[in-house]
Amino acid sequence: MHNDSHFSDQELLLASDGDLPARRAHQLEEHLAQCETCRARQQALEAALGDFAHAAEGDFNSRIPLAGESRALLRARLTEAADRSESRAGLVLALSAIACALVLLAVSIAGYRQIERGGRSSFRVVSMPNRTLTPGLAMQISKDAICAGSPAKNRLVPVALRRQVFEEYGIQRAEPQAYEVDYLITPALGGADDIRNLWPQSYSATVWNARVKDALEDRLHDLVCDGQLDLETAQRDIAADWVGAYKKYFHTDKPLAIQ
Repeated sequence: MHNDSHFSDQELLLASDGDLPARRAHQLEEHLAQCETCRARQQALEAALGDFAHAAEGDFNSRIPLAGESRALLRARLTEAADRSESRAGLVLALSAIACALVLLAVSIAGYRQIERGGRSSFRVVSMPNRTLTPGLAMQISKDAICAGSPAKNRLVPVALRRQVFEEYGIQRAEPQAYEVDYLITPALGGADDIRNLWPQSYSATVWNARVKDALEDRLHDLVCDGQLDLETAQRDIAADWVGAYKKYFHTDKPLAIQ
């Protein structure tokens, strides 16, 4: 762990493929629930792995290793870089170099495929979930359990499940960094780890975006734990119409400035 508090990049990579020992994986899950820095690092690493694997598909199979092989190759290179490094600075430098290469590769492939499609973009704006695909799902949990300790932020969704969500919503060749695969009912309100509670929400393509919904989730958690709102009501409101819930509980018709 870095500075006796954060998990290493190598451990985050192992966790993304399910190769971290069970005890350590449990510690990581608990750590990620509280550490925004490590959640962001793991999302960035998994996005890079996903981009690298995605580049192996379709027209490029003859020139780039297969998806599973490419993930293994990238992990091997990162691990090799970590072993050679005498300090964290060396690992960061190696990760940065690989990330830059991935970005250049992704840009080249995106340009080629957009030309091949006649210039059409595959990006879709998704402000509201499809109720058939994502009705929302909550666990059987008490208010006391919800409000004990720090609020549980959205848990990291595994890469394979994120891809399944994108496929269900008809978003092909999605850019992972452009979306949050979001819990409709946030875990901070007892939302379940189930694909029926997940949907791809844009970070910036619309004013009613993932960051605005994050603010609503914090607001509802505070209201529930302060005794001003019933937990079941909060779950029902955010699942039925999260934009309407935002307007209701923030008393505004448009998103407030995010601090």
